[in-house]
Amino acid sequence: MKMENKTVTTGFTLLGFSEYSHQQVLISIMVLLAFFISVLGNFGFLMLMFFDHHLHKPMYFFLSSLSFLDICNTTVTLSTLLDNLFTGNTYISFSLCMTQLYLFMSFEAAEFVLLTAMAYDRYVAICHPLRYAFMMDTKICSSLIVASWIAGALDALPIQVSISQFSFCSFHQINHFFCDPNVLIKLSCSDLYILEILIIIEGIVATVLPCTLTLVSYTCIIKSILKIRSTESRSKAFSTCSSHLIVVIIFYVTLTCMYMRPPSLYSPGLDKLFSLLYTVLIPMLNPIIYSLRNQEVKNAVRKVRFRKQ
Repeated sequence: MKMENKTVTTGFTLLGFSEYSHQQVLISIMVLLAFFISVLGNFGFLMLMFFDHHLHKPMYFFLSSLSFLDICNTTVTLSTLLDNLFTGNTYISFSLCMTQLYLFMSFEAAEFVLLTAMAYDRYVAICHPLRYAFMMDTKICSSLIVASWIAGALDALPIQVSISQFSFCSFHQINHFFCDPNVLIKLSCSDLYILEILIIIEGIVATVLPCTLTLVSYTCIIKSILKIRSTESRSKAFSTCSSHLIVVIIFYVTLTCMYMRPPSLYSPGLDKLFSLLYTVLIPMLNPIIYSLRNQEVKNAVRKVRFRKQ
């Protein structure tokens, strides 16, 4: 229990990558480029699926929501870093910090649920192809997308409210580029018992449950694919879910490295690195992965190029 040096908190100092002050120009350029590539890539992917009627299918509705979610998450987490790098401003008010914390956690939880819904979509498409149009119509698809956003918003609320009630020690420096929950907890002088219970509940609801459902979906998918006798048909069936499977693996591996490392491996530098992978690299890769391994998306891109010529 931490009970010393309590102070009224009006704001924090985000240290960002201050330990690499001699490389600030290079870091600034790389972060800005990664930010624009990520946002523009997902925005372009979003527009492509919006304007091409051939992509108005359940799977692409999910991909549109994922792209929008990635844009929101990247913008929320990198806004303070870009401000730090290009203006030198390291201060963030308490209210803005709590807002950023809530949005980051809600987007993260929403992505867990959305990826699970996408796994279910692939399960229905491969294991019940004749019933796909009935089981994944527009109404059901929209309901799953809305449910993922609502689940994310509700899941993040208890922990954000709990952290906002903390008393923080006099040392108000956050050794990160945004208001990461782990770093804020380490700065707290309050009793963490209630928060620890909330984190366990949140971990089960937002992480373990979606992960289990995703594993169940892909177990059924793999069993169904292995029953297909034709090699060509088996390869075609696997290709319909391979992009999503790659994204799921990258997402879960990154978050596991970010939040489930042994205590001996925790360091501010690694935390920032994995945070950049999650907030920049994954959103930047998602459109590329789905474009390279999806013939319908490739055809839609060719149509856009043909119209411009």
